[in-house]
Amino acid sequence: MNLYEHAFRRAMFPSYEALRGRKTLRYLGEYEANQWRSPEQLAEIQWSRLKALVAHCWQDVPFYRARWQAVGFEPGDLRSMQDYARLPVLTKADIRAHHEDLKARSLRGGLLYKATGGSTGEPLRFGFTRESNDRRTAVMWRGYGWTGARMGRRTLFLWGGAVGEPTRTAQLKDRLFHAAFHRRMLNCFLMRDDNMAAYADAIAAYRPEVIVAYVDPIFRLSKWLLAQGRSIPGVVSVLGAAEALHDFQRPVIEAAFPGAKAYNTYGCREFMLIACEAEDRDGLLVSADHLVVELVNASRARDGNETGELAITDLHNLGMPFIRYVNGDIASRKGPWHTTGRRGLPHLSRIDGRRLDAIRTPDGRVLPGEFFPHMLKDVAGVRRFQVVQDSLERFTLKVVPGDGFGAEQEAYVRREISKVLGSDASLDLQRVDDIPLTASGKFRVTVSRLP
Repeated sequence: MNLYEHAFRRAMFPSYEALRGRKTLRYLGEYEANQWRSPEQLAEIQWSRLKALVAHCWQDVPFYRARWQAVGFEPGDLRSMQDYARLPVLTKADIRAHHEDLKARSLRGGLLYKATGGSTGEPLRFGFTRESNDRRTAVMWRGYGWTGARMGRRTLFLWGGAVGEPTRTAQLKDRLFHAAFHRRMLNCFLMRDDNMAAYADAIAAYRPEVIVAYVDPIFRLSKWLLAQGRSIPGVVSVLGAAEALHDFQRPVIEAAFPGAKAYNTYGCREFMLIACEAEDRDGLLVSADHLVVELVNASRARDGNETGELAITDLHNLGMPFIRYVNGDIASRKGPWHTTGRRGLPHLSRIDGRRLDAIRTPDGRVLPGEFFPHMLKDVAGVRRFQVVQDSLERFTLKVVPGDGFGAEQEAYVRREISKVLGSDASLDLQRVDDIPLTASGKFRVTVSRLP
């Protein structure tokens, strides 16, 4: 641990937390201790919190009481995880249709709010309590710590940049904030073939110990570095985010950043970090002391793994609880509480969801599919969307509009997309009633029809 890292963890971050009235470090200590407990102890912690959450929802959240009564369930019927698995799942459509009834009556006045990026094509606004936010941040720091990406380490984010026109004050505030956290942000949405050298030079000049990046941009940059006979030493950990890091991508990234290990992470905006690889990179550890992560409609494959759709429950967001929330992602595991190593947390073998097509621009850039969910998440009235690249210059944006999507929102979308696609691109924005699933029952946010 270097001097800055020590000072940040012991003095700067605690002072910042105290100023904001947060308890992240207290929860981080709790979660760091929990990870070494036995699977049986962790299962008991999870079960105890789950029963308390279900009882709270029955008493204070109108949506769950009505839904559970409709299927003949009361909290006293919850005697095992098998009983829990029979409760109805929660979908994005449920959240939109019953947004107010999903809020706890006693806590609705103090909720904070975020919008998802809509990686499944359906942006979503949701509420959460301050405690649950602090706990999510603590879980993130614990997971990042498994990879060596500890709090206060010199970190570079190859990430989605701000959309729109931030004010100078906002830009200055962001720079000061990131500087205090010992990190720098590079906007991967502007990356293209002819400016790779600028990105490589910026990373080399910053000398990060840790890189957190969207998988596709860091993989393309790594391939470019190796093709140029270059590498960037000094990086200890590369964390892939927003999409799955595949086995064929790891050696390329690690060759471009000699001495680094590439790690897979999995999260979503509704819960932040859900699972993360640790030192042995033998699957992703699930934060089962903070969440309940299930596989629904699972089937067993020849390799012994069961694969199914993820259903996730946040055990601490009492203000707007998501109980058995299905986000459209698919995952695999060897068993409900399969563990490896000394930690008692269960593992997911892999994440199979979020397969977003990359979009190529006429001026030679490759936009990760994550750009469009990132840009559209805060646009009012966008219920669902899909971007189709018909040719190098022709793009179609299909929008299922809701209340609030008018001429102003359409103009904003056109303006922001034209910035990244370039002046040679043609955008056909279509308002449609629905966007069909693929033949396999999946929804694609971006569709490239290029060869």
